[in-house]
Amino acid sequence: MDEYGIVIINKARLVAKGYNQENGIDYEETYAPIAILEAIRMLLVFASIMDFKLYQMDVKSEFLNGFIQEEVYVDQPAVFENSDMPNHVFKFKKTLHGLKQAPRAWYERLNNFF
Repeated sequence: MDEYGIVIINKARLVAKGYNQENGIDYEETYAPIAILEAIRMLLVFASIMDFKLYQMDVKSEFLNGFIQEEVYVDQPAVFENSDMPNHVFKFKKTLHGLKQAPRAWYERLNNFF
């Protein structure tokens, strides 16, 4: 909104209800890539000894850039429901926030890139 309270840009984020997914039916395992503190310390020590430059990056849309192998379907959000086809669902080709498959798909894509 601008200073007068008028809407200038509408933004929306589609988030899947991952808590409705059932293990063994909708997904086989969960995955959360985390950095181990000792590994970070070793990296920093090695970089300082070898006089390397380290860079940090933050990816804001990481879960929107992973490709999934499974078939994932999501109901239409109530706000964006198509009145002509209310019983249709979305089939995902890429991951989405909230899906159990999203972290692994993003990590695999990033790993393949490097």
